[in-house]
Amino acid sequence: MEVTFSKKETFQTRFKTFWKSMKKTKYLHLLALPGVLYYIIFHYIPMYGVIIAFKDYNFRKGILGSEWIGLKHFIRFFENPFFWRLIRNTVLINVYQIIFVFPLPILFALFLNELRDGFYKRFVQTVSYLPHFISLPAIIGMMVMFLSPTDGVVNMILQKMGLPTIYFMADPRWFRPLYIISDIWQHLGWGAIIYIAALSNVNPELYEGAVIDGATRVQMMRYISIPSIMPTIVIMLLLRIGHIMSLGAEKVLLMQSPLNYETSDVISTYVYRRGLVYGEYSYTTAIGFFNSLINLTILIIANKITKRVTETGLF
Repeated sequence: MEVTFSKKETFQTRFKTFWKSMKKTKYLHLLALPGVLYYIIFHYIPMYGVIIAFKDYNFRKGILGSEWIGLKHFIRFFENPFFWRLIRNTVLINVYQIIFVFPLPILFALFLNELRDGFYKRFVQTVSYLPHFISLPAIIGMMVMFLSPTDGVVNMILQKMGLPTIYFMADPRWFRPLYIISDIWQHLGWGAIIYIAALSNVNPELYEGAVIDGATRVQMMRYISIPSIMPTIVIMLLLRIGHIMSLGAEKVLLMQSPLNYETSDVISTYVYRRGLVYGEYSYTTAIGFFNSLINLTILIIANKITKRVTETGLF
């Protein structure tokens, strides 16, 4: 005999199951509520303002009352003589971050996982976290002081070695290396936290069995530790790839000068100048919208590739 259920009964059953699940995890949902509200209020609700990318925004007329102009702002950006320079500088810095900055916290976490001395391990972790809490102006100030062509420590050492003085902060060739090196120093320890947490969930019996079988530490790292945290690595890599066309303006602006514009001028600094300095809100919104579309497209493609290769993805 075939048993059938009406749509009403199915909906009621599903609703009861959902409500029962919500009641069981109510404290977890309550804990997540501030974060959810933050994203709704400051990220999702303001998204309606993206329509000014297709309008000639006027303060007096408001967002809805401003005149529609279609893709005029997008075309203006594409025809900008600095368009390819902005794209190149933004993408290159992000690619260098993926190549040099992204893997180091993983290696650092694997190194910490191999330490057996608890005190030394905690000491190294604490010291590595500290730079993350130093403000960007302080970090750039330290760089300016250490790299000063007159009394900077680095140039004084170069002079002692008979080498010429280098104007690090003004030379376009040094902008990207300095940006990446300072990023590594500031975020190495903090970026390793998520991988340390993932390694702590690895079953200790796997290591014990490997020791009995005569495996070395390098072999245990290669065949146990890395495969165990690979899903975490893939997710973090996807999130990083999803921002390949985005770069925070704060650090770049602090390191930037008219002398190094050739390599330091990125999309975010251009948006800052045109938007906040010159008040071209519609134009800069169009640039931001274009940026987001490219990031989303790259993220979707990267997610599909990683799901095929590793069976791990964001969605």
